Parts: sequence; structure tokens; C-alpha cells
Amino acid sequence: MMNWRAWQLPATVWTLGAVSFLNDSASELVYPLLPLYLTSVLMAGPRVLGLIEGIAEATGSLLKLFSGVMTDRLGSAKSWVVTGYGLATLGRPLLALASTWPLVLVLRFADRVGKGLRTAPRDALLARTVPDGQRGLAFGVHRALDNAGAVVGPLLAAVLLTIGLPLRDILLLTLIPGLLALGLGLTVREPPSHFSSQRSPYAWTWGKLPSSLRRYLLAVTLFTLGNSSNMFLLLRARELGLSEAQVPLLWAVVSAAAMLLSAPLSALSDHFGRRPLIIAGWLIYAGCYLVLGLSGNQIWYLWLVALGYGLFMAATEGAERALVADLAPQAQLGTAYGWFNLLTGLMLLPASLIFGWLWQALSATCAFAFSGACALIAAGLVWRLGSSQAAQGQ
Repeated sequence: MMNWRAWQLPATVWTLGAVSFLNDSASELVYPLLPLYLTSVLMAGPRVLGLIEGIAEATGSLLKLFSGVMTDRLGSAKSWVVTGYGLATLGRPLLALASTWPLVLVLRFADRVGKGLRTAPRDALLARTVPDGQRGLAFGVHRALDNAGAVVGPLLAAVLLTIGLPLRDILLLTLIPGLLALGLGLTVREPPSHFSSQRSPYAWTWGKLPSSLRRYLLAVTLFTLGNSSNMFLLLRARELGLSEAQVPLLWAVVSAAAMLLSAPLSALSDHFGRRPLIIAGWLIYAGCYLVLGLSGNQIWYLWLVALGYGLFMAATEGAERALVADLAPQAQLGTAYGWFNLLTGLMLLPASLIFGWLWQALSATCAFAFSGACALIAAGLVWRLGSSQAAQGQ
């Protein structure tokens, strides 16, 4: 029987979720505005957007494996989590000083370095905090709170823009929730005695990972090759006729759907397995991208696509991470999440560059069709993992 009692999860899960809520409220406050600022103020096109997002995400991802391995070796995740959130808190408001796109690139890079340091240790800390049968629910609750911040951020951005607050002032305001997140992160308690009894030698290389985990990571890597920056979705919505004021609201709809559905859908993966949920989510993703690739005179369907995209996020974000813990030895959780986040992050560079090039050199239809095709093939690869009971997360 499924365990829906999210309120009985350990306090660490809720604390990390609250930290993510505050951090995402700050980052998503400016996220929907950044592509508009780059294209309308700094006069940078899709190629520059792809370059900025690709480099920022990919280089930050190199640190995800490092921090994950060091978490296993040193026996501490909290220090990496706090340091990562601290860098984001300090670097984000400095976007207010950017007057050229190279400076935006530098600041986005700094923000992603912080994410690179905290992501794998945070995921390992979550996985070690709960029993196996609650992993999906724990990751789902965390993602729900994270997406709640992604709802608050764009809505607040829309309100502040409506009242005429300058963009520079909006960026500076992100320091407040960032400091709150950092302070709350300092109160996180790690589970006792998990590391000392399970620490293993430096078995961090690709060949040392279980074969089932390697096959799964390859499927995730292919999917991520077609999963370029979400900023392209917002840019496409603007191109199809959505007003600037509606763009943050569209992203808020995406995040709201993900927020409401993340916990219940991820809890389903504890009962029915991770694989069916991941496949369904990737198929929904492919459908959303294929629809966005088609041009039309009406824009009402963009709101339906936003709901679908939120459903995709809710179905996959928790289940994907829970499946990593299902397939990895307990002593290698940090390393496994390091590889997971490294590969998905590295693919964002070619993903964004390819997507931006296809859009500008050929058409938006070709770019969105490429991403949809990658998702379909990756879903097929995950389906083939079904011969292994462990790959189903059961």
C-alpha cells in the first residue's frame, strides 16, 4: 500500500525543501525575464542564449561529480550544500550590474558553480535520510517545494513589473530570500552513522558503477541532449504572440502544475516502479515540444502546453532521482548522484547550442522536432531496462 503520509517524513526532508523553496523563489524571480532582457535590451539572439545557458550549466556540472565523490569520501554533505547555496545567494543580485551579455555569462556561470557544489550532496543526503520505500515520496515533496518557489518567483516578477519596479531593483531583491535560504540551510542535520560504516575506497570511475545504473544514465544523457534550456520555451511563447507580461505567468503555470503533482506522482513510483513514470513523462515532453514546434495564429494552446510540461516535470523529477538511489550501492550514493548530475549537466551545453543553431539556421520547427525525437528514443531505452527488477525501482 502506498505511503501518502508526507508529514511523517524526517525534518531534514522538509528543511531542504524549504531551502529550495526560498532559493528558487529568488532565482525564478529573474529566470523568465532573462531571455527577454538578452534579446530586447542586449540585442542577443538564440545562439547567444544557447551559448550562455549551455556553458553555465555544463561547466557547473563538472563540480557535481567532484562534490558527490567528496561527499562519500569525507562523510559530510551539509558543508557542500551550504557552500553551494551561499554562492548563489551572493552571485544572483550582481546581475543588476550586467550591461553586456558576456557579463551575464560570467554571473550565470558563478550561479551554476553553486548549484554544482550542492546538488549531488543534497540528493545523497535526501536518499540517506529516508527508507527505500519512501524515496519517491521524499524526492517528490522536495521537488514540490522547489517548484512552489518557481511559482512564487514568476508571479512576484509579474507584480513588480506591473507596478513599474526597474529590473535592476528586482534583481537586487533576490538577496533577501537567498539569505533566508542560507540561514535555514545551516540548521540541516545529517543522519548519524551513515557514512562511517559504509564508506568505501575511491570507486568513483564510470566502470565501477553497476551496469544497470550505467545503462540508465546513458538513457538520461540522451534525453538531456534534447532537453535544452527552458528559456527557449519562453522565447518561443513570446515569438508565437504571448505578451511580455504573460511570459512570467506562463512559467508560473508550469511550476504550479509541477508543484501540485510532484509529491503524489513520485509517491506512485514507490508502489508501481520508477520506470513507467519516467517513460510517461518523457513521452509527454516529446508531445509538448512537437506542439511548440508548430506555428499557429492562436496562442491559447500555449497554456495547455504549460500544463503538460508541468505534468512532465512532476512525473520525472522525483522518479529519476529516486531510481539512481535504487540502482546504486549505499556507500556510493554521492558518487552516483555526481555522475547523474554531471552527465545531465554536460549535455546541456550541446543541447542548448544545437537547439539554438537549429532554430536560427533552419527553423524553430526543426529545433523542437529534434528535442522531441531525443525524448522518444530515450523513453525506448528506459523501457528496455524493464528486464531488471532493480531498474523498475521495486
